[in-house]
Amino acid sequence: MPSDTAADAPVTTEELTGFLRDMLLIRRFEEKAGQLYGMGLIGGFCHLYIGQEAVVTGLSAAARPLDRSITSYRSHGHLLACGVPPAAIMAELTGRASGLSGGKGGSMHMAAPERGFFGGHAIVGAQVPIGAGLAFADRYAGEDRVSFVYYGDGAAQQGQIAETYALAQMWNLPMVFVIENNRTASPGSPKQVELTALAAAHGIASEVVDGMDVLAVRQAGRRAAQRCRAGRGPALLEMRTHRYRGHSLADPAGQHSRDDTRRIRAERDPVEHVRRRLRDRGTGEDTLKRIDDAVREEIAEAARLARDAPEPRDDSLFDHLAMVQE
Repeated sequence: MPSDTAADAPVTTEELTGFLRDMLLIRRFEEKAGQLYGMGLIGGFCHLYIGQEAVVTGLSAAARPLDRSITSYRSHGHLLACGVPPAAIMAELTGRASGLSGGKGGSMHMAAPERGFFGGHAIVGAQVPIGAGLAFADRYAGEDRVSFVYYGDGAAQQGQIAETYALAQMWNLPMVFVIENNRTASPGSPKQVELTALAAAHGIASEVVDGMDVLAVRQAGRRAAQRCRAGRGPALLEMRTHRYRGHSLADPAGQHSRDDTRRIRAERDPVEHVRRRLRDRGTGEDTLKRIDDAVREEIAEAARLARDAPEPRDDSLFDHLAMVQE
């Protein structure tokens, strides 16, 4: 069972309101991206984060401004959580010149290193050893930073992940491994493996967390980051979460039964969880609706700006390439 509860996490009404807005920003963005994909305005693959919003929101609240993060191709929520404007992400999804990668990267290839976010990586699990490199660079330079390295349960049993566990522990790296376990590993993978045990075998402190509770996530993130900053080595957090949509919009039906998803959404939805806590503190429905309406308006404006923005110039195809001179 998850080892953390909301009761462990004192929180102000102002903080709860911020969590609600941040998670709504991710959810409304992803819903709009799904609409644009269905209209043919987004090409290629598009992987949505709906249902998992509490993970990146809670860990971003636990991080410091100079900390780093890196994840897989499912990166829209992570970009929003580190402060990238929705319009820049939406423009990239629609292939516009004003997009985060100039309209040439699409959903799976976006980064914002100036905000501490190092991608968005299309190869499953490849970001994990890169994340160790970020942490190694900080340790080598004596920087007081922690790297949060996100990956899914489908990647957690890869060989490169095990090698990274070994190196992170041996080099005492300031990194937090974050498994976003939405129980969607491929059917051919072992079902009963305890993902935390794979890291614990290398001596890495590991914890299972309720990834649908933003307060539990924040508290666990704080503990893990504090361990890293104290020089006690890496930590691993297995976030038990539930994604409502499929692997990508190419298979939108999802990898869970509809009844299972409907039940979890009704009982444990991360956004509704925060709404309930705000209601319990006396926040009125009018206030909650204003927050949602403001977010919807922001996302609608981002989509409008993206649709109206120009496409990249033809000759920009050669930008950022080192051309060999004959």
